Amino acid sequence: MKINIDLTEKIPTSFPGDPEVNMDLAEAHQLSTDEYEQIIELLGRTPTYTELGIYSVMWSEHASYKNSIAQLKTLPRSGGRLLVDAGEENAGLVDIGDGLAVAFKIESHNHPSAVEPYQGAATGIGGILRDIFTMGARPIAALNSLRFGLPDDDRVRYLVDGVVRGIADYGNCFGVPTVAGEVVFEEAYTGNPLVNAMAVGLVEHDKVMSAVATGSGNPVIYVGARTGRDGIHGATFASEELSEKSEQRKSNVQVGDPFTEKLLLEATLELAETDAFIGIQDMGAAGLTCSSCEMAAKTGVGMILDLDQVPRREEKMSPYETMLSESQERMLLVAKRGREDEVFAIFKKWGLEAVEVGEVRDDGRLKIIQDGIFLADIPAVSLALGGGAPVYERERSRPAYLDKATEINSIKEPEDFEKTTIDLLSRPNIASKKWVYRQYDHMVRTNTRVLPGYGDAAVLRVPGTRKALSVTTDCNARYVYLDPQKGAAMAVAEAARNVACTGAIPIGVTNCLNFGNPYKPEVFWSFAEVIAGMGEACRALDTPVTGGNVSFYNENPKGAVYASPVIGMVGLAEDAEKTVGMAFPDDGLAIYLVGSDQVSWAGSEWQIMNQGDPRGELPELDLELEKRLQATIITGIENGFVKAAHDLAEGGLVVALAEMAVADKENPRGALLELEEPTPLNLFGEGPSRIIAAVDPEKLDEFEELAEKNDVPAEWIGTTGGIGIGFRNVFKVMLDDISDAYYDSLEKALGLK
Repeated sequence: MKINIDLTEKIPTSFPGDPEVNMDLAEAHQLSTDEYEQIIELLGRTPTYTELGIYSVMWSEHASYKNSIAQLKTLPRSGGRLLVDAGEENAGLVDIGDGLAVAFKIESHNHPSAVEPYQGAATGIGGILRDIFTMGARPIAALNSLRFGLPDDDRVRYLVDGVVRGIADYGNCFGVPTVAGEVVFEEAYTGNPLVNAMAVGLVEHDKVMSAVATGSGNPVIYVGARTGRDGIHGATFASEELSEKSEQRKSNVQVGDPFTEKLLLEATLELAETDAFIGIQDMGAAGLTCSSCEMAAKTGVGMILDLDQVPRREEKMSPYETMLSESQERMLLVAKRGREDEVFAIFKKWGLEAVEVGEVRDDGRLKIIQDGIFLADIPAVSLALGGGAPVYERERSRPAYLDKATEINSIKEPEDFEKTTIDLLSRPNIASKKWVYRQYDHMVRTNTRVLPGYGDAAVLRVPGTRKALSVTTDCNARYVYLDPQKGAAMAVAEAARNVACTGAIPIGVTNCLNFGNPYKPEVFWSFAEVIAGMGEACRALDTPVTGGNVSFYNENPKGAVYASPVIGMVGLAEDAEKTVGMAFPDDGLAIYLVGSDQVSWAGSEWQIMNQGDPRGELPELDLELEKRLQATIITGIENGFVKAAHDLAEGGLVVALAEMAVADKENPRGALLELEEPTPLNLFGEGPSRIIAAVDPEKLDEFEELAEKNDVPAEWIGTTGGIGIGFRNVFKVMLDDISDAYYDSLEKALGLK
C-alpha cells in the first residue's frame, strides 16, 4: 500500500465530533500550562484534538519518565555482561555465554489492578511477556511482586482473589511457568495495591529484534488483535493519584486474550528467523502512538499512518481513540519494501491479521490521516523519552516522619520462644504463599529445577546447555520507609543473596520503583535517596541495572504507599545440577550461620507485631562483606560443600531454620541447635548479609577454610535431624506445629479456611 495524499494540505483544527482544543482541555489531559505552550511552540500552531491526545500520553509520567529520568540516569546502566544499555530496548539483555542472552524486565500494573484486579493483573502479565518476545526472546518464566492491605479487609480479599486469578489464568493459558515472587500485606497498601510483573526469556545473539524504523518507503505493518476502545488513556490514568472517581475508569483497563498472545509469540519468533523486517515494537502503554513515534524517534526518521487501514473491532472509532487505545496483543513492525508478502504469510499461518497501515518517511515527523483528512503532523522526537519529552527535577525535602520513626523507644522482647516462633510463622508476610503459587503452572516447559517455596529464588534450566538461571523479586519496604537509601541498598543485596543461595552468580537487575506523588517534596526526596542506595549496591555487587519501570502516584486521599523499590534479580549457574534449594535434604548435615552479626528490632516482624508501624534505626550494611558472603556461598555450592542455603530475612534466625525444616512439606527435617548466647535479639532480630548453610559433614574443613579465606564469619550452630527445631536447654518447636502454622495461616487470614 502506498499512501497517496497531499501533505501540504492544511491540518484541520478539529475532526468531526472533536471538541475545540484550549488550555482547559489541555489541563483535563494532565498537561501543565508550560507543557501546553511548549506544544504550541513545537507545532507552530494550536494542536488538533488528536495531537493533544498524543502529547498527553507520551508526556505522561508513565511514558516519558519526566520526573524520574534524570535520577535514573545516575544508576549503573552499562557494563558487566550487558549487551544493550538500559532503556535502549524493550527489555534488558545480558550475555550468558554459548551465543545466548537472557532478556528480562519488570513493570507495574498498579492502577488498573486497583479498579479491575483480574484484567489489570492479567494484562500486566501480557504486556511484560510481549516486551520479552518483541526482542526475539522466548519467555521461559514469569515472576511477580504483589502488595496488598491487611488480609482481614473485605476489599483487600477481593483484590487478592482477582489479581491472583488474573496472573494465573493469563500465564497458564499462554504457557509460561510462573516460578517466583513475593506477596506482602501492609496497611499502607490498602487503597493502592502494587502489582509488579516480571518476565524472563532466552534469545540467540543473532536473533535479537530491535524496536527501530529505517528506510524511507518501507512499509509499516500492524499485526495481532483488533483495536477497541479498552485502555484508552491507560498511560495517563497511571500518572495520577487514585480517588473515589477511579472506580469509574474501568474503561481505562485493557482486556487480555492469552490465546491470541500465544499465537503472536509464535508468529513473532518465526519472523525473527527471517530478514524480511527492520524492527518491531509492542503496542503497550499509549498503544499505536507509542510504538510508532518511538520507533521513528530512535533513528530520526518519520512515519505516516493511515488509520483507515487499522483493524478495529468497534465502529466509528475516532482517530483520537484509535491512536490512544491500549487494546492488547498488538504490535507494529517495519518490513523491507518488497518483502511484505513474507510477513503477511507468517502471520496468516498463525491466524493473525497483518495489515499495512503506513510507511517510513525521511522527514522525522509522525503524520496521521483518516478519511483522507490530514490530522496530525508532529516531530517524532518531540514525543519520545530521551528526545523532546520534558525532564524535571522536583523539589525535595526530608520527610518529617523520619524524626520519630527512627526512635524505637522500648520494645518488649519475646519471652516465650516457642509461642513467638509459631506466632511469627503465622504472620501473613512470613507464612507460606502456597495458596497463591499453587494456582500458577510452574512446571510448563519442564525446565523448572527449584520450584516456588523450595528456595530463595527459582532455578530454571537453560535448554540445550548445562546452565541454569536463578530468578527472584524482593524488597523490604519497611526498611525503605525507615531509611530510603540504606533500605534500597538492602533490597538489592537481599535479591542478590537470594540468587546466591541457589548457587548462581547475580548478573543483572531490573527494578520497579513504586512511589507516591513526585510533586510532593517528601516523596521525591525518598525517590532520590532510593536511587542513590540502589546505585551504590549495584556497583558494589557488579549487577548493572538493565531497565525497569517507575510507578508514581500510588496514593489516595488517605496517603501514599511505602516507597517500594522492587528488585528483579537474575543469576547464572554454569551447572544446573549443582544448584540447591533451602530445604534440609538429609539428616546429619552441619548447620552454619554465615555472615554479619548486625541485627536489630528495627522494622522487624516482631517489632511490627508489637508497635504497628516500622520503627527504629536499621543495622549497618557492609556491601564488601555482602559480596564476600555471596562468593563464599556460591563457591561452597559449586564445590558440593553446601547442600542447602537460606537467607535470613523476616523473622530472623529461628524463622529461617523453621522454613528450611518444612520447605519440603512431604519430607520435613528438624534440627538440634546450639548458640553461646541465645538472646531474643539474635533469635528473632533481623539484619542484612546473613545466611544459613547446611554443610556436608565430610566437607567441614574445606568450607571453614573457604569462609576464612574470604574473611567471612561462619559459626557452626547445630545439626539437621529430628522431629522439631530445638535449641539445647532453651526451647523446642515440633515440626507438626511449624508446618501447621506455616502452611495454613495465609488461607485463614484471607478467610478461606
